[in-house]
Amino acid sequence: MAEKADVVETVKQGYAFDGAALELGALLVDGTPEPEAAVRIPLGMMNRHGLVAGATGTGKTKTLQLMAEQLSAAGVAVFAADVKGDLSGISQPGAGGDKLLARTKAIGQDWTATGFPTEFYALGGQGTGIPIRATITSFGPVLLSKVLGLNDVQESSLGLIFHYADKAGLTLLDLKDLRAVIQHLTSDEGKADLKDLGGLSAATAGVILRALIGFADQGAEAFFGEPEFDTADLLQQRDGKGVISLLELPNLQDRPALFSTFLMWLLADLFHDLPEVGDVDKPKLVFFFDEAHLLFNDASKAFLDSIAQTVRLIRSKGVGVFFVTQTPKDVPDAVLAQLGSRVQHQLRAHTPNDAKALKATVSTFPSSSYDLGEVLTQLGIGEAIVTVMNESGAPTPVAWTRLRAPQSLMAPASAEQLTATVQASPNNAKYSETVDRESAYEILAAKVQAGAEQAAAEEQAKEQAKPEPESRPRAQKPEKSMVEQVIGSTAFKQFARTAGREIVRGLFGAARRK
Repeated sequence: MAEKADVVETVKQGYAFDGAALELGALLVDGTPEPEAAVRIPLGMMNRHGLVAGATGTGKTKTLQLMAEQLSAAGVAVFAADVKGDLSGISQPGAGGDKLLARTKAIGQDWTATGFPTEFYALGGQGTGIPIRATITSFGPVLLSKVLGLNDVQESSLGLIFHYADKAGLTLLDLKDLRAVIQHLTSDEGKADLKDLGGLSAATAGVILRALIGFADQGAEAFFGEPEFDTADLLQQRDGKGVISLLELPNLQDRPALFSTFLMWLLADLFHDLPEVGDVDKPKLVFFFDEAHLLFNDASKAFLDSIAQTVRLIRSKGVGVFFVTQTPKDVPDAVLAQLGSRVQHQLRAHTPNDAKALKATVSTFPSSSYDLGEVLTQLGIGEAIVTVMNESGAPTPVAWTRLRAPQSLMAPASAEQLTATVQASPNNAKYSETVDRESAYEILAAKVQAGAEQAAAEEQAKEQAKPEPESRPRAQKPEKSMVEQVIGSTAFKQFARTAGREIVRGLFGAARRK
């Protein structure tokens, strides 16, 4: 490696920005921090996206916390997926101590215990946080098809289903609405409705319905519905500080598709609503997605293409996206190529696959005086190899960095603190109560029932209009009651097959939104 003085001077010049910046830490040379060589990220480059990577237990989440704190202090709103619950302490002042203060002093950090304004959310209310929901209509057929893994023909058919629902005034709010419309369109009456539009094959409808069942099993049933979350609520400030919105994701590993769905909907909704701002002094909002590999696992090519396009375009709306994961290999190349800032924690090389991942990671960094293949396995906890975009858009020198300590609590907040924060939030009153207004499911169920009653009435009228036979009357069977006639009608049986089972489940509270 080059002489110490040369390394220090290179980093000092490479990270000397004119505008506001997030302070990451100090250059580390031969195990000694050099406070005069501060490692930073320009605030105006935070919407050029980034990656925080490293093995488990190396400090990725604390790096996320450090960056989120400084963004909030600069008035920038933050969204983070709190997979393990570790980030909830950001709402509370940190706990000091001799060891912590000795570390912060050595790197030139003036540490003060500070809590930051925080909102806690949970998908569909499955957790302590404020419920976040969305409607099927707001997703649209393209995004939903990608999430469900449908092929081109099936996606086209789902688009036809949405088109029919829009034209027929059948509002799609939740999964049962969509299932009801699909079942209707495969019935005799529904087939006639689609006669001029090409029709919907029973096989394709079956594939879509089965995909919806699997999606619902991952928790999507609770996520879809009303009131729908307004993404503008993520862009809040309090007393000049940006609000940090944390999304609780319990048992995420068992339902990664739901996480993927939410991410794409949220980013797409923001992209649709936010105006173009181009290059700005600071972003409006920065996303941090912890355990990002879950977003990309088993995703279809179409879905990955959609993510890459969204990440590329949303920068112009003043939104930055940072992925937090174990290795850069967890992120597709099309997305990785757009991540301008890199904070790489320790990697391990205990297996051939580890060694391969290490080699691939080294190849993604700019050239430097470090032997990165060796250095990346030697980093201590709270240390990272850093390179970011400078204010001109060029990469900064690669720097072995000892990172600053978060000023908020580096542990989960207590259950009492979480509950108190949620209960005090104005958004809790706005989103806590589920609304189940009349939509496609109720409209179609009422239509089928009305048809059954009409058919029964017509059948009864025909019976009454028949002439009395001239021969000696035989003993007559007791006339069926109206209820018996309705139940026995063909239309009612069709209703029972398509919607009746769901109605019973709704009346008795089973299979409802949790």
